[in-house]
Amino acid sequence: MLSLVLLYLTIFAYSEAQQGQIKETKMTVYFQDFSGGPKATVIEITGQPDGLLSFTKFGAMFCTDDPVTEGFDENSAQIARAQGLYVTSALDGSNTHVLISIVFTNDEYKGSTLEIQGSSAQFERVREVAVVSGTGKFRFARGYATFETIYYDHTLHYAVIQCNVTVLHY
Repeated sequence: MLSLVLLYLTIFAYSEAQQGQIKETKMTVYFQDFSGGPKATVIEITGQPDGLLSFTKFGAMFCTDDPVTEGFDENSAQIARAQGLYVTSALDGSNTHVLISIVFTNDEYKGSTLEIQGSSAQFERVREVAVVSGTGKFRFARGYATFETIYYDHTLHYAVIQCNVTVLHY
């Protein structure tokens, strides 16, 4: 039994040494979110007969594939895609459960991901959720992300959501 414990400790110490020092990365990115029209990047999975999205209906489920840009403007450089699910998880419609992968496409982080999960109080100006993991350059990431809708055009069903991310990773 003692030999198994020593083997485990040796493997663990070797793995830690291979990972290197923990780094902190902070970034601000912008989700370009279209909830309707020909450029829709968010659709309701549960489907409404009239085609209108019901973000406050308990149990409503949405799939998203938003372009993520380095700047506020829709035409700024795209650096990632925000792909995943939102589920309205509060009976009164006040919270959504967020499961999002930020999948990086830019040269610096290409192929790396940040995995975001948690309850998001959708009527709050700033919503905070956990970064629970990552891959590639963000391997073993942990931290948090805040979301703030900084622009919304009701007629175009278009929103710009600022995402501030702070993560620790190897």
